[in-house]
Amino acid sequence: MADTTVAVVEGVVAGFVMVAGDEVEQVYVGTSFRGGGIAGVLLGEAERLVAAGGHTDAWLAVVPGNARARRFYERSGWTDAGAFDYEAEHEGGAILVPCRRYTKRVAG
Repeated sequence: MADTTVAVVEGVVAGFVMVAGDEVEQVYVGTSFRGGGIAGVLLGEAERLVAAGGHTDAWLAVVPGNARARRFYERSGWTDAGAFDYEAEHEGGAILVPCRRYTKRVAG
C-alpha cells in the first residue's frame, strides 16, 4: 500500500507524491504550478516517509527521455544508479519500461 501526499494551493490540487516502501512511486506537479517549489516540498516529504518507514535509502524510476525530471532529481541530491527495466502493472499483466534508477540516502 502506498502513502500519498497531496499539495493544495488555494483550494486547487497542485500535485502529489506516492511512496511505497523504499520507492518513490509517483511525483506529479500540475503544469501551472511548476517552478514554484512544490516539487521540492513533495519530494522532501517522500524522502521523510521512506526514512520513517525504516529505510536508509530511497529509489525512484525515471524514463531516460525525461531530462527535466532527471535534472530536478540530481539537483535534489539524487544519484543516477543506472539503467533497469521497471515492471509496470497493466490490465493485461505487467510490462517492462526502460528506466533510469535514481537513489538517495534518506536516513543513517
